[in-house]
Amino acid sequence: MTPGFREPRASPALPPVATPADARKLAEDMLDTMNALLAVIERETELVRAGKIREGMALESQKSGLSRRYAGEIGRFRASQAYMMQSVPDLLAALQRHHETFRAMLQVNLTVLATAHAVSEGIVRGVSAEAQRLTLPQTYTASGQRSAPPRQHTSPIAVSRTL
Repeated sequence: MTPGFREPRASPALPPVATPADARKLAEDMLDTMNALLAVIERETELVRAGKIREGMALESQKSGLSRRYAGEIGRFRASQAYMMQSVPDLLAALQRHHETFRAMLQVNLTVLATAHAVSEGIVRGVSAEAQRLTLPQTYTASGQRSAPPRQHTSPIAVSRTL
């Protein structure tokens, strides 16, 4: 063990539910977290679609916190799933339906973010190519065709990732 290095402690996992009241509380907590996360994701999607990337990025910490909370609830749900199937199957079915809606909205958000990333990458590549074209000398081959500049003569552009 390296001096001064501490093993990270695992956060204590909540025990599986053991009563119908605990199962209902877990389901309510999961629904509340999914609804809050959906609201943040929908807002982020709206902002990114409108080209307001900075405002969308401001939601990242809120989205991360809700995602961590949801992951913890999912862990407890998985540990409790067998009990819930036997004692509260109607509640389990409602949770599954809500989770399917959640997954569909998350997929829309991921698609919008991937599209925004691809568009911005295309813009940066286009700007870089145009900057290179304007700064390099125009030369021609023996057959009169324009020659591509050697790779060692191209220079990259710098992009700030902070908005």
